[in-house]
Amino acid sequence: MLEGRLGVAAGEFARFAVVGVVSNAALYLLYLLLTQLGLGHKLAASITYAIGVLQTFFFNRSWSFRDRGAAGPALGRYVGAYGLGYALNMLVLALLVDRMGYPHQWVQGVMIIVLAALLFAAQKLWVFREKGKR
Repeated sequence: MLEGRLGVAAGEFARFAVVGVVSNAALYLLYLLLTQLGLGHKLAASITYAIGVLQTFFFNRSWSFRDRGAAGPALGRYVGAYGLGYALNMLVLALLVDRMGYPHQWVQGVMIIVLAALLFAAQKLWVFREKGKR
């Protein structure tokens, strides 16, 4: 039973990673473009984050986690998880970029990886839980 669950989780993680890599690569390029055009790093991160939440919900729900539950409640949990991720992202940008002077490009790049790990766990354990455990 444990081996079966590990296999399912590995498949979910692989699909989640594909969605995340493709989405985050495109969104990071958009982030760099927006900041190059003069938009502030926090506003650019906010815009790309919102776009990412909306586009990845569809792919993660239908493909990564193959959730067949009601979309509305899952979307609410998804937005909640990503809202917490957004708050963490803004806190780190304010601390490391605004206060400590680190380059925003590197800080945001690292945050993409950190948030991906945290958000996979949130989706696996809370957003797209197995039916009957909600």
